[in-house]
Amino acid sequence: MKKELRRAVIAGNWKMNNTPSQTKALIEQMKPLVADADCDVVLCVPFIDIPAAVEAAKGSNIKIGAENIHFKASGAYTGEISADMLKEAGVEYVVIGHSERRQYFAETDQTVNLRTLAAVNAGFKAIVCVGETLEQRELGYTETLLKYQTKMALTNVTAEQLKNIIIAYEPVWAIGTGVTATAEQADEGNGFCRAAIAEAYGADVAETVTIQYGGSMNAKNADELVSKVNVDGGLIGGASLKAEDFSIIVKAASK
Repeated sequence: MKKELRRAVIAGNWKMNNTPSQTKALIEQMKPLVADADCDVVLCVPFIDIPAAVEAAKGSNIKIGAENIHFKASGAYTGEISADMLKEAGVEYVVIGHSERRQYFAETDQTVNLRTLAAVNAGFKAIVCVGETLEQRELGYTETLLKYQTKMALTNVTAEQLKNIIIAYEPVWAIGTGVTATAEQADEGNGFCRAAIAEAYGADVAETVTIQYGGSMNAKNADELVSKVNVDGGLIGGASLKAEDFSIIVKAASK
């Protein structure tokens, strides 16, 4: 991390877990554990949990995010949710282009870009996910793919809007598998993303962008991962469902 240049962010991605009552209980448990964090703390929760999460997080340093956003303001998009809906619900952050959205729900680099633009145009902070599969890594395409995905996601995003974007490098082969990239691999992948931003916006701008690592960061490996220069926090899956584990990761990013 380079805290003198950019803010460290630990964001939990709950995926399809927790009812509203469970959400309230978990956030109440988390609040005292992360109260002294020297990083931004975010919980991105299922749509049904957003009202309970916003209410439970009031008066704390925990910010609430959604796990998706549609690029249209309204219309015949069954199961989707718009920027206006999320805004009125009190959301501040939005996860975009998670590998599971790409894999199971046909998200593409083009729709990721459209959702990113919808998010920043509505004033949200967007956590934009990029990452390669194991096959792509083994073929030597990691750098090419990460640079392409990053630039595609940021198409037509202004330098001013970029201030509200966080990139999350999540190697697909390390999502929910228990396999974590080494700290060196994480730093390298984040570095490729930063290089892509530098090519598009200039090196000085790239140095100010928060780039998280998002592949099975947990309480045991967080210290080593966030010690790397290009790892500015994490997008946390399973560990964000356990208050104690999540707080340990927050503490690692607060050092």
